[in-house]
Amino acid sequence: MSERYQFVDMAETGREAVRTAFSNQVAYCRAAEAPVTARIVAAAASLLDHPATGFARHIADWPGAPLADALPLRVAGGLHALHLTGAAPELAPIYADAEDINDAAIVAGVVQRHEAALLPWLDGPPQTNEAGRSSNFVAAMLWLADKGLPPCFQCLEIGSSAGINLMLGRYHYDLAGVQVGPQPGVMAFVPEWHGAHPPQHAMTIDSTRGCDVAPVDLTDPAQALRLKAYIWPEHHIRFGRIEAAIAAAEADPPDLVRMTAADFVEAELAKPQAEGTTRVLMHSIVWQYVPADQQARVTAAMEAAGARATPERPLAWIALEANRTMHRHEMTVRYWPGGGEPVMLGHAHPHGAWIEWTAPQ
Repeated sequence: MSERYQFVDMAETGREAVRTAFSNQVAYCRAAEAPVTARIVAAAASLLDHPATGFARHIADWPGAPLADALPLRVAGGLHALHLTGAAPELAPIYADAEDINDAAIVAGVVQRHEAALLPWLDGPPQTNEAGRSSNFVAAMLWLADKGLPPCFQCLEIGSSAGINLMLGRYHYDLAGVQVGPQPGVMAFVPEWHGAHPPQHAMTIDSTRGCDVAPVDLTDPAQALRLKAYIWPEHHIRFGRIEAAIAAAEADPPDLVRMTAADFVEAELAKPQAEGTTRVLMHSIVWQYVPADQQARVTAAMEAAGARATPERPLAWIALEANRTMHRHEMTVRYWPGGGEPVMLGHAHPHGAWIEWTAPQ
């Protein structure tokens, strides 16, 4: 399989699109220093050569757009869950990154024996709730405060999954020496920083509320396992973060509701906003999963609310999303009053390892 990322239409469908999605995911994993996940995805792709099970045929004949649907990561999540629970011990050598083994044969055998357990993993998109992304939100809020917006933030998040980033006010951040949040905090983040440091401001998180079409209850072990299965096994620090997030949720659950993104944003923007607060919509690695009609409704609702925003009750929109053309994750901000034009603040690792800050002064 080629390890070269191919720039293709995210909406492309069909068997060749499925192959491209898998080869792109292998390239993406290798670029993100995830060689074990790359091996799992490459082995799963070999199932496409001769689809011998219902699971393999469902992948090969995927009815939607496999790249936009993150199909390879759905498969990888199912296989990782079998490994984490010990249900498929034959996968252990791959996850140990052992050499001189036949990955494709191992995965094919596991799929044959565990098809019933794997099929449900194809039913929905990956839940990649990563606390490290909250560093991007906080850095963006510091930048907004520097533009004169009240540094007291009312945060709304779409695609919240388990609500881990809704607890961002309980974490501590060291952003190129700029300290934010309680010490020591439930978790502490020190992303590798490139570029000038973000503005220094005292800021507070007034409130957080989020939505998801399939919210995850961190206090339910079965649902927590699903989140762990989507963590790439190479990224050991993320497993510790999940455990810390579970403890935090047990102590004080995040405010999370089951709603579509568009319904949630429209409902929340219709509520009164306290003077001296900045209402901010935030999301990370989720926009590609939001249907086009809902994207349009969210955008229309934000722009309409932005037109009504005042300096005492401003509105902002922070997004960390994949640019599939440039193969990078971009941090952008829009705010009102202020024109509402998108401003690029930088690029970031999808799991919070580093931030490349290029924000205008």
